[in-house]
Amino acid sequence: MAKIQKKGNSGAAKNYITRTRAVKKLQISLPDFRRLCIFKGIYPREPRKKKKVSKGSTAATTFYYTKDIQYLLHEPLLAKFREHKAVAKKIAKALGRGEAGDAARLEKNLVPKIKLDHIIKERYPTFTDALRDLDDALSMLFLFANLPSSEHVPAKTIALCQKLCHEFEHYVITSHSLRRSFLSIKGIYYQATIQGQDVMWLVPYRFVQRTGGDIDFRIMGTFVEFYTTLVGFVNYRLYTSVGLVYPPKFNADLDAQGAELSAFQIEGKGVATNGDVSHGDVSVTANPEAQALADRIAAAPVTEEEQPEELQPVPAGEDENTETIDKFEAVAPDADVLPQPQASSAEVAALFAPYTFYLARETPRAPLEFLLKAFGCKRVGWDSTLGDGAFTSNESDPSITHQIVDRTAIPSEDASETVDGAAPKVQWPRSTMPGRTYVQPQWVWDCINQGKLLRPDLYAPGAELPPHLSPWVKAKKGEYDPNLPLQAQELEGEAEAFEDAEEVASEAEAEESDDEEDEEDEDNAMESDASVEAGEGMQVDGSEDEEDDDDEEPQKPTDDWDGIDSDAESDVSEGEAARLQHQRELEAEATGKPLEPEVQTTKSKNAAVRKKAEKKRKEEQDERDRQKMMLSNKKRKLLKRIEYGSNKRDVEAENLRRKKRKLERVKAAAGAV
Repeated sequence: MAKIQKKGNSGAAKNYITRTRAVKKLQISLPDFRRLCIFKGIYPREPRKKKKVSKGSTAATTFYYTKDIQYLLHEPLLAKFREHKAVAKKIAKALGRGEAGDAARLEKNLVPKIKLDHIIKERYPTFTDALRDLDDALSMLFLFANLPSSEHVPAKTIALCQKLCHEFEHYVITSHSLRRSFLSIKGIYYQATIQGQDVMWLVPYRFVQRTGGDIDFRIMGTFVEFYTTLVGFVNYRLYTSVGLVYPPKFNADLDAQGAELSAFQIEGKGVATNGDVSHGDVSVTANPEAQALADRIAAAPVTEEEQPEELQPVPAGEDENTETIDKFEAVAPDADVLPQPQASSAEVAALFAPYTFYLARETPRAPLEFLLKAFGCKRVGWDSTLGDGAFTSNESDPSITHQIVDRTAIPSEDASETVDGAAPKVQWPRSTMPGRTYVQPQWVWDCINQGKLLRPDLYAPGAELPPHLSPWVKAKKGEYDPNLPLQAQELEGEAEAFEDAEEVASEAEAEESDDEEDEEDEDNAMESDASVEAGEGMQVDGSEDEEDDDDEEPQKPTDDWDGIDSDAESDVSEGEAARLQHQRELEAEATGKPLEPEVQTTKSKNAAVRKKAEKKRKEEQDERDRQKMMLSNKKRKLLKRIEYGSNKRDVEAENLRRKKRKLERVKAAAGAV
């Protein structure tokens, strides 16, 4: 007879363990248990059948895998935690006896140092695994690098996060790995492609951060402790992969004066004088016999008939060699959007290489310096109030080609040379340098995301900027795209329907205003009647006005038909319009008068276009309904769900186009005034 198993000793009840039992099994405190789980990457699990696991209890309980807790029993950090607990008891006893010196000595000499190197190697067997998990690590380190020091966040931790972040940025600048960036409400998003892996991180804006009391900095501090070790490993591997020396030389004096990136000196065999990575020239020794044969063939004259096709001269205008990238355009209007070829990484890396930039003091220096240097710019200057390390702090430097500003210009005065022939002195926003391009900071982000230099006049100081869209969200077919004009994405007859609706709305507003004026006139008349003085209500003989009024007869409504109003005609159907036209022809024939041509108004033209578009859409809908009849019930329901989402998307796009059309009309009216 088989042995009877007790309930709760097998199956799901055995695979899970509660947090209380796990803490007792490991013999550590709850804070140490949380810290150990964060280091090892062990997280709570939710059982499918929670009632079976908890043996019928419905109380809120945290569960872990039993195998994970069993795996933690052999962790070397447990011994460190226990040693730390023993030292903490000795320090507490020394402080209880009033021996502060002994307590300080114990804390300095006996507190164990915790190293996480073996955990990094366990969790990330390959370097690619570490790169895939780098997003959260960089976002957390950049967050702590911008926090103010407090009792929960020590200054030492902030300095370490800043150091690791600047080292990583230097690698991105040197390797030209940055691809995209986006300004959002949360902060600035960056995306870099490192060894084939896309790494995205978030950098908060440099505002005054107020840390609330509802934040558990112990948990966040544990993550920061782990992520600093991880990013240190990653930086070392990235630097050595491109021939750089790690760690780079750090100048504390420059960092104290706000140099930030300029406080680090990058060294290595593969670094050229301009800071780029040089991969070296490969020398190949040619075969002497092959080289002699090639020289003999090159020296022989080639006739026009023997000349290969690819070497024959091409007539001018037939095939011009242009540097622009070809674009694939769809022939059919309903065709899918084809993926467009992009510029090479070398071209994108040298996007800002030929220029010298100067950052005004109101612009965000740190992100602009990082972006400009990551895309090839070697000369970035800024105002001395933003810190040291600039290429130049002289705003009047004639070598500056672009100046990034974020203020509107005060009555401008072009800088001119002084009488002594000295260089002109420039100070934005009161004066500008002739020949220098002034743009707003968004120009840098949009140029990077589109991979080319955009028109600077669209980003001039005080100009209304184009929409700044996320580079990771591509507009799909049928969705609203702010970059395209309305004519390229609106439906047939949509503009005419909008104009008619606007006319109706304006007429309704005019009628309401007229009604309000009539009511005000009636109220004024009633007030004047109520305030009649004595003798004013008596009839006076010889009043010519009253006699004239009596002679006038009330106008009778005329029954004569004046024809069909064109505005009313725009709302009738095609059959009714044909009937009315036939009626006009009969009346003209009966009276012997020539038929007057119908006057085409704007409203009638819009109505004709709208009717044509509605008729076309109705035919398409009828054809679609006929095709649905051939589907099975299951596929018909699936198609219904698809159409629901498509119709919802179309309604949202139409609302956005209507808003943009209203804004354009308001701008046009303001420009006309």
